[in-house]
Amino acid sequence: MATDKRKLKLEKGKLKLGGEELNLADEWKLQLGKMKIKPDQIYSIHNKIRTLTNNFDAPGPEMRDVFDFDVHHEHFPVPVRLYVPKGASKDPGPCLVYLHGGGFVTCSMDSHEGVCMRIADSAKMRVLSVDYRLAPQYAFPAGPDDCELVLNWVLQGGGLKYGIDSSRIGIGGDSAGGNMAAYLAQKYRADLRVQILFYPLMQMVEIKPQQPGPQDMLQLGVVALKFILKHYVVDADVQSTRISPLFEDNLKGLPPAYILTCGLDPLRAEGMLYKQYLENNDVAVEYVHEKALPHGFLNFSKAFPKARTLPVETGKYIRKELG
Repeated sequence: MATDKRKLKLEKGKLKLGGEELNLADEWKLQLGKMKIKPDQIYSIHNKIRTLTNNFDAPGPEMRDVFDFDVHHEHFPVPVRLYVPKGASKDPGPCLVYLHGGGFVTCSMDSHEGVCMRIADSAKMRVLSVDYRLAPQYAFPAGPDDCELVLNWVLQGGGLKYGIDSSRIGIGGDSAGGNMAAYLAQKYRADLRVQILFYPLMQMVEIKPQQPGPQDMLQLGVVALKFILKHYVVDADVQSTRISPLFEDNLKGLPPAYILTCGLDPLRAEGMLYKQYLENNDVAVEYVHEKALPHGFLNFSKAFPKARTLPVETGKYIRKELG
């Protein structure tokens, strides 16, 4: 099966550290393994991340309008926020549906407001941010269900009164949001015009970096991914493309992709691998690799100047694709 072949590629890509480096890595792994994070502690983590983004992310450009509302669902209405930049058309126009990152367990529309505003302002088009349900309170598939509900609402014309043209829609997200965006781009390939994947989490079968480097010595990425497996994935099938979109066999006809990877990111290899898979299936890819930046840097624009400029570059790309 193609899935098995791709899994083997990931396994063959591993590199072993030697000598004292291996012993040091094992010691860190032992110490980190003793950390027991309780599900209720995630809310404290959520508040700390919100404080961090408030302190280190500069405000985004001023919008013409910002609308907060719910997309209706019988049991779990999904909160969304629509950013309408000053340069957006008064008539119905294109829109990017954006799914925030945070490991499926933290962050929100608020934490990613700066990113969405910068993209919207640069693209001169609407961006719809989705506040999907988070684990551990709501494990898989609650989050993906919410995101798919909103995307369907948009594609079926629900956003027309807000100026959203259902025939010119893109999907995007970072990290965990990139995971869900990649899957939705696969499922709704005939309806979407572009996909934006910022350092996406593309699979949950292998949680160790494929080519370990000095930046992975602490194995913090492994700890985070183990937490996701325990509290988000729970007992779901990690081979499913809804959890691991890297394993999708049929990539023909997907919308053009903008993929960002970072050199200081445990997820760097799978983003690069997905870029290769897309290109092998004749999907146009705009690929950016920031070798000196860490995972999640887009939320810290005061610390990383590239966090201010890259969304602008992305917005120009989206404008080119959506018109």
